[in-house]
Amino acid sequence: MTGTTSAGSASGTTPDAASADELIAEFDAERPARRLSGRVAGAVTLVALGLSLYVLYRAFRPGSVLPYRMVFLAVVLPLVFVCYKPGRRGTDRPGVVDWALALLALAACLYPLAVFDDFIRRAFEPTPLDVAAGAVIVLLVLEACRRTVGWILPAVCVGFALYAYYGGYLPFDWVIGHRGYDIDRIVVSFVMGTDGVYGVPLDVAATYIILFTVYGAVLDHSGAGRFFVDVSLAAFRRSRSAPGRTVTLAGFLLGTVSGSGVATTVSVGSVAWPILRRAGYPPEQGGGVLAAAGIGAILSPPTLGAAAFIIAEYMRVGYLTVLLYATIPTVLYYLGIFLAIEIDARKYGTRAVEVDAPRFWPLVRRFGYHFSSLFVIVVLMALGQSPFRAVVYATLLAVALSFLDREHALTPRRAARALAAGTTGVLPVAATCAAAGLIVAVVTLTGLGLKASSLIVGASGGILAVTALLCAVAVLVLGLAVPVTASFVIAAVIIGPALTDLGVSQAEAYMFIFYYAVLSEVSPPTALSAFAASAITGGNAYRTMMATWKYTLPAFLVPFAFVLTPGGAGLLAQGPIGEILAATGVSALAVAALAAATGGRLVGPAGLVERVLCAVAAVLLLFLSPLPALVGAGLLIVAVSLHLVMREREVVR
Repeated sequence: MTGTTSAGSASGTTPDAASADELIAEFDAERPARRLSGRVAGAVTLVALGLSLYVLYRAFRPGSVLPYRMVFLAVVLPLVFVCYKPGRRGTDRPGVVDWALALLALAACLYPLAVFDDFIRRAFEPTPLDVAAGAVIVLLVLEACRRTVGWILPAVCVGFALYAYYGGYLPFDWVIGHRGYDIDRIVVSFVMGTDGVYGVPLDVAATYIILFTVYGAVLDHSGAGRFFVDVSLAAFRRSRSAPGRTVTLAGFLLGTVSGSGVATTVSVGSVAWPILRRAGYPPEQGGGVLAAAGIGAILSPPTLGAAAFIIAEYMRVGYLTVLLYATIPTVLYYLGIFLAIEIDARKYGTRAVEVDAPRFWPLVRRFGYHFSSLFVIVVLMALGQSPFRAVVYATLLAVALSFLDREHALTPRRAARALAAGTTGVLPVAATCAAAGLIVAVVTLTGLGLKASSLIVGASGGILAVTALLCAVAVLVLGLAVPVTASFVIAAVIIGPALTDLGVSQAEAYMFIFYYAVLSEVSPPTALSAFAASAITGGNAYRTMMATWKYTLPAFLVPFAFVLTPGGAGLLAQGPIGEILAATGVSALAVAALAAATGGRLVGPAGLVERVLCAVAAVLLLFLSPLPALVGAGLLIVAVSLHLVMREREVVR
């Protein structure tokens, strides 16, 4: 398997692993971890391995939920303080303060476990020690969150805590006013129940997410990541649009391993940008393809992003159901990207590139077993297995199949490193989820969700379209400041009720919020994936951002279709099969019209009139109702006919 190396060597400018890590650290929402060595690294590996094995064991022998969450946090918090620097300029060697915080976190988190039954019974009358231990846990969670994802989310959590305390001083007739709560009551809601630190977000991190990060780490250590890049390079025949297609496929496949839009963008870009440049892509357009491919991985089955697991838990549905919700939007997303690639290939006169990569079928025959574990997850869930067991079986299968490649065989030592990497990889998400639980606790305690819902509905005049637009903007703005998982949790409990109050189903509301939480990574003015791509290509950051927006436009518009339109439920694979197929077909036509409008090309370069007609047609088609769809299809026919007539006149001249 030589495609990754040869692709880079062809240009001589591919960033090495260290520079790729630096780019991920600079643009990802998650802060870079320490590069530990010696005994400290060995101890961290041992503890992380122990947690991974415990989590795998729990998939088959589940027990009490709350004690398990407490054990998980008692391991995760100390690891964060050892593995993450207090600031970007910190050293790779943990200091006295780091060790002190780790020990304090261990003691504070073990205290509720040591007196668990009494601790829970005292929730309505906590002792001073209960309150003190709870306050320490909250402060340590905020510090862990600050170290891993930055200061904004902890600041938001503090703002919510202040609202819980001082909200009682607001005028009683204010919508967001409440009776006010003292410190003891607030701390109790944070740590002595299942609405705060130990709430659903942390539970999702401790069950779904860590199992999938372990699975991703096992795939990566078994050579699957390298294979996915190689097979993407070999998949498409030699044509002008093949480089763009290759990047998109590689982003989709690598996303199953990384789970991060920025990380996938950088990983693919390190290999693929030299190919795109040789093909003739301008830096901004090439960066747009890279960023769109990276973010698409979070939107796509079978792993999706961490927020998708929270959707399953909030709705109390199987994870396979959430995958089903995401299937058609994913198809439409990639249809939009591939159409835009085809248009840009002609618009910019790109050319085929000869890449020294293995041939497709010999490569698949030799290493195609890497795909099998991905299929196993879906098949087992379809057969009724829980997601926990499905991913554990897939992980075990990946370990077993790794021995088909001697170079990447997961021997006991390599397997231990992979399992440990799975736990250390979940640390930022776990800290984020624990902090997000604080916000959920305040919303539950004060009733803020219903109050915010009434504010949004009132501001929109009760008009669903305006409400959806306000919600989309709110989620995008929220996503500029906090990670995707946290922005989804906050939006789900505060903004979600505004949609459901106007008749939107819970599935449609949560998926709408999910897509906009993810799309915040490619939204101006802080589109992290686009900025990372521009750093690789050397292109203008703003133009790269706008190019990314063009490629991802269907993902911005399709969620409105399943919230606002009668046939929108079909896009989430809900309803009769005929309605689902009709909604998919009409939406695909709308995506094609969008691609023509934004790309400025049909058969040849399209004029302003044709582009405007295509844009209007796309909007009408996305109404997914018979009359608007017919009018939209008619306008699209008019646009194409006018384009062909104008093109014929140009030929005659």
